[in-house]
Amino acid sequence: MYENLLPRFLKYVKTETRSDATSTTTPSTATQIAFAQELKKELEELGLSDVFYNEENGFVMGTLPSNVDYPVRSIGFISHMDTADFNAVGVNPQIIENYDGESTIVLDEAGQYTLNTKDFPNLKNYEGQTLITTDGSTLLGADDKAGIAEIMTAMEILLKNPTIPHGEIKVAFGPDEEIGVGADKFDVDQFNVDFAYTIDGGPLGELQYETFSAAQANLTILGKNVHPGTAKDTMINALQLAIDFHNQLPADEVPEKTEGYEGFFHLMALTGNPEEATMSYIIRDHNREKFEARKALISNIQEKMNQAFDQERIKVDMFDQYYNMKEIIEKDMSIVELAKQAMLDLAIEPVIEPVRGGTDGSKISYMGIPTPNIFAGGENMHGRFEFVSLQVMEKATDVIVKIAELNTKK
Repeated sequence: MYENLLPRFLKYVKTETRSDATSTTTPSTATQIAFAQELKKELEELGLSDVFYNEENGFVMGTLPSNVDYPVRSIGFISHMDTADFNAVGVNPQIIENYDGESTIVLDEAGQYTLNTKDFPNLKNYEGQTLITTDGSTLLGADDKAGIAEIMTAMEILLKNPTIPHGEIKVAFGPDEEIGVGADKFDVDQFNVDFAYTIDGGPLGELQYETFSAAQANLTILGKNVHPGTAKDTMINALQLAIDFHNQLPADEVPEKTEGYEGFFHLMALTGNPEEATMSYIIRDHNREKFEARKALISNIQEKMNQAFDQERIKVDMFDQYYNMKEIIEKDMSIVELAKQAMLDLAIEPVIEPVRGGTDGSKISYMGIPTPNIFAGGENMHGRFEFVSLQVMEKATDVIVKIAELNTKK
């Protein structure tokens, strides 16, 4: 039943699809367009209907028609094609069969990079399983090509086993999730389902319907540079202003010191010289009031610091990126309960926790299609230590099939 899952996944991850935050096109890279065309061809070969590639937003979509003769809510399953901002050229997956849950896995020939239980205690959860890792030089791309492989395999299973009842199912594979713009142009009218799931989570059992609300603040700081020997009472050092700005933010409200529902300010970039500097923050919180307060603090610091000068020296471009999808999904928790029941039926313990991040479902939920997130299996994502369990990928595939089946119950 899963015979094509691993070959499918290995083929996907060897295809480079890294997104580019500096690009002005959609998708942001030509490699994603090429990959989308391959996925389109595969969906057609599987036998899905209405398969097409939307050049406006970069999404590949396809439909599995209902095989029951009574009304059933339609479901969508969504995953993203791009990989994160880490080397993704020449991905060379390694397969470790029957991992013992203790041994160190050497990734590269030189032995510089290893997966070991001291640094990665999550390895202990995978005793007896088949792990797919990197060779230490690239990321793996299980985020989110594991999700694509699982959706594709689930559709294959449903097509080959028509006795499994299901309503209309639509699938969508999209670009640029990793740079936060993938779902901006998602066409909910074209997708036209009652609800959906992103298959974009991490370890076994993850079921998420709460995300951060997110904003970004880009600062431009204008200084006045003169010779340091005669700078007294004249120089305005843009870099020092950047430091002063940052030091007025709560020191403990940063990613490395927060967890659970705690929000943060994350300084992503600081560059410049005494004449001009730029800073970039991402702002995150699960609570909408706290989220708004964080943005207000940025503005208040800007205003207070500018009052000390005869011109505006700190300029802030701040914009919202996405909101906590809980505000939409909690209006009808039946779709969360459906996924939870599917896991329980498969002897998978649901792990319902807030996402300390966002998914395409964050935006799509606010566009009109409630879209929780389900595990795809990846661990240590976005870097050379990424790995995924084949058995967890199989279980994610089972969950998709089981959701489709349970959704037909009257």
